[in-house]
Amino acid sequence: MGTTAHVLVGLVAALHLYFLVLEMFLWEREAGRKLSGFDAELARATATLAANQGLYNGFLAAGLVWGLFAGEPTGFQVRVFFLGCVVVAGVYGALTANRRILIAQALPGALALGAVLLAG
Repeated sequence: MGTTAHVLVGLVAALHLYFLVLEMFLWEREAGRKLSGFDAELARATATLAANQGLYNGFLAAGLVWGLFAGEPTGFQVRVFFLGCVVVAGVYGALTANRRILIAQALPGALALGAVLLAG
């Protein structure tokens, strides 16, 4: 895999680990509320939902890390699958929750996916 693709996949994995921490552990704190735009009451009411989202983001990160370390051709297939999941989740989130998700999640995933496919 090309160095650029490797770095981009790693960055997307790190980004999803960051989302995991924000959504699972910091949702009701200032950092989580800033991300969501929720006041303390709404953050408290949605904390379980956010933790669920965080867990899914952790699974995406784990899959991307697996793809970085798996031998070929499995590693390539795993990277493509999980980056595709990142892009689809980002587009869906942008359409249903907040347009910023398109830039924060779908765009980095799409860039990494393009790099992986080009390095293929």
